[in-house]
Amino acid sequence: MILVELRKMFRRPRTWATIAVLNALPILVAVLLVLTDLAPRPGEGPPFLSAVLSNGTLYPLAALAIVLPLFLPIAVAVIAGDSIAGEAQAGTLRYLLTRPAGRTRLLVAKLVAVMLFVVVAVLVVAVVGYVVGTTMFHAQPIGGTVIGGTGGTSFSGTSLTPQDITNRTLMGIGYVAVSMLGVAAFGLFFSTLTESPLGATMGVLAVLVSSSLLFTLDAASPIAPYLPTRYWLSFVDFFRDPIQWRDITRGLSLQAVYVGVLLTAAWANFTTKDVTS
Repeated sequence: MILVELRKMFRRPRTWATIAVLNALPILVAVLLVLTDLAPRPGEGPPFLSAVLSNGTLYPLAALAIVLPLFLPIAVAVIAGDSIAGEAQAGTLRYLLTRPAGRTRLLVAKLVAVMLFVVVAVLVVAVVGYVVGTTMFHAQPIGGTVIGGTGGTSFSGTSLTPQDITNRTLMGIGYVAVSMLGVAAFGLFFSTLTESPLGATMGVLAVLVSSSLLFTLDAASPIAPYLPTRYWLSFVDFFRDPIQWRDITRGLSLQAVYVGVLLTAAWANFTTKDVTS
């Protein structure tokens, strides 16, 4: 059943269209930085932008930062929200449940498909970001040792070897993927509550928008560490020297709690609900 769901997921033109749209904005930003005078010179401006402009191999980090606050969560919410509710809206959910596989296996298959979409989407954004960065910006060749030769600079201003950059980029990609699994868990849960994919998607977006707004309010500071979007951008701490693990570990722990609780709730609801379509 998992293979069936994976084929269904990645044979849909919508899936690849969504991934293509995700990459459009980082490409557009790179083109604008190259063709206009808006970008500061390397060594000037914010450390994040300065590091990217001085070493294009860091552009995958910038690409993820560009899509993470809005476009990537929307894409994941749309796919996850459609997982169960889409079958119900199309009238195929009851047919799927007549198979011997049962509700739990169907839910697991949907979960695996959504998780793989998250991983593929994040990886494609990072790969496209690397290609764009090394093509349009100054790229330090992999294989050297330190800055001034063939390395790069951390956001703390210290030297990073090409191997450091590669390892930290991979850790950043993994962190973003885990953060989006929290969004996927929200989407899967809401998808078991309604027969409308749009309703499930809007439910996820309502949670994320509320989280982002509450994070900006001083009155909500007591609950700020527990908001689902609180530590999303902490993946940039991989590029500080030394790596600042506090927010990274908190972000991973928070997402683990959300994923565990929401998937348990989705399973409890889906295995007991009366399916009528």
